[in-house]
Amino acid sequence: MSILSPHQLAVVEDDPALMELLQEELTSQGYQVTACGSAEDFLALGTEHSFALVISDIRLPGMDGLQLLQRLKQQPEPPALLLITAFGTVRQAVNALKQGADDFLTKPLDLEHLALSVQRLLSHKALQHEVQQLRQWQQDGPAGLVGKSRAMRRLYQQISQVAPAQGAVLILGESGTGKELVARAIHEQSNRNDQPFIAVNCAGIPAELMESEFFGHTAGAFTGARNQRAGLFKEADGGTLLLDEIAEMPLLLQAKLLRILQEGTIRPVGSDQEISINVRILAATHQDLEQKVESGQFRADLFYRLETFSIQIPPLRERADDLELLAVFYLQQLQQKHARPVNGLSQDALDCLYRYPFPGNVRELQNALERAYTFASGSDIEPVDFPARIRSFQPETTDINPAANTRWPTLHQLQQNYVRQVLQHTAGNKQKAAQLLGVTRRTLYRWLEQENGTDDSHPAEPGT
Repeated sequence: MSILSPHQLAVVEDDPALMELLQEELTSQGYQVTACGSAEDFLALGTEHSFALVISDIRLPGMDGLQLLQRLKQQPEPPALLLITAFGTVRQAVNALKQGADDFLTKPLDLEHLALSVQRLLSHKALQHEVQQLRQWQQDGPAGLVGKSRAMRRLYQQISQVAPAQGAVLILGESGTGKELVARAIHEQSNRNDQPFIAVNCAGIPAELMESEFFGHTAGAFTGARNQRAGLFKEADGGTLLLDEIAEMPLLLQAKLLRILQEGTIRPVGSDQEISINVRILAATHQDLEQKVESGQFRADLFYRLETFSIQIPPLRERADDLELLAVFYLQQLQQKHARPVNGLSQDALDCLYRYPFPGNVRELQNALERAYTFASGSDIEPVDFPARIRSFQPETTDINPAANTRWPTLHQLQQNYVRQVLQHTAGNKQKAAQLLGVTRRTLYRWLEQENGTDDSHPAEPGT
């Protein structure tokens, strides 16, 4: 996972030469390092300093490293602890790790090994932080949906607006964006949440059986109908029925669905009796229904009836801010299910995900992470663990060669492309991206809003 920023580290070491070496080495790697000669000096810094990692010798004058460990564990959000000693034994290492230390190194220190250990511990600390934020977010956000980007917050607002209503809702979105999850969220926030929620894929039912599946049938209504059947509409009575892939519904059945929406009654196959039902219809599709209407494949009157309340789910490529959060969420699920020793994603793996456009959206991301989790050989997922299409993907670059006879991009388009590349480089860290771009975070947020079409103002000059 991405390393916490800013990188606040503390070194507790009574050997002045080693303390100076560690401070210089870690500072050269971009960390902010505070050095102390004893555990007491470190604790005297107080709680106003927030350290992500403490590197401490085990043998110290006064309070030793293991006693310091116990004091750190009492903090609400304790830092990671890396212990070092010149008297390293397996027994000491096991004892320190059992008591809660995160890693253990012996003198003389291998600086390359130290750097890798520090990076790994900070990445794990970042993962713990993300998981904690995720758990808090899950308590506040709609059940099953994951994301805190501007596009997803807009989606949550739409869900909360349409949920109390009783009318049909049209849910639009590309394959893999989570249309059924949105439908469930609408149901759970409605006054029907204690009644059935039934989802049916219209593309998965043969056309000749669809009417019977939906409306039920009487005994003997057709060959093979030995018993009476209630049908999906009756089973959902009082609750919510999701008609997924509504564009695949035959025209004849579309007419009957329109009548149900208008009259609130159904007629089972083989019956001459109308049955009153109280079902809220949610319809979902990844297809362009307006185009279907123009081509005569979808009834215009049904489309207009469904379109009264419509929700568009953003594709994953338009919510890059959610990518790392989604990765944490799905990896957490995999860890709970399989209990394998995989902590998270390496920075290279996360960069790999940010480069890839995910045409299959959240479902493709979930499947890619499950594959990577299964094949990961180390403590973190690496790019090699992803499918070839993801690990080898390289974004297309804009050709501005006049001889290529292509349309030149505008200055604004070049700026937005560059901003996206910097955000990918920083794994979505906007504070770090703003620093690299030489602008304030407010300016960066305004640029991102312009890209999403929420601001018509001109881009600010760099450095503003």
